[in-house]
Amino acid sequence: MRDYSIIQRVLKEAHYIAYTGATVRATAKVFLFSKSTVHKDVTERLIKIDRELYAKVKIALEKNLAERHIRGGMATKKKYAEKNKLDKFT
Repeated sequence: MRDYSIIQRVLKEAHYIAYTGATVRATAKVFLFSKSTVHKDVTERLIKIDRELYAKVKIALEKNLAERHIRGGMATKKKYAEKNKLDKFT
């Protein structure tokens, strides 16, 4: 029974990433699992279960990896913009 539940979890996570383009971190939050679990599911377990879905997920993960530095820069920019707003009031 346990193997079946793991397979179902892997497929749910993979479909979510493939069709939304979500990051591993975002997927982990949605499904309430750790990032490590989701990452292992979609990079190691999925290829043994569904190669076609794995290819779709791999494209999404590679896109997220390529854009990671941009998202990090935007987060830093937002952080300091918020800090500057607060500094104006003090």
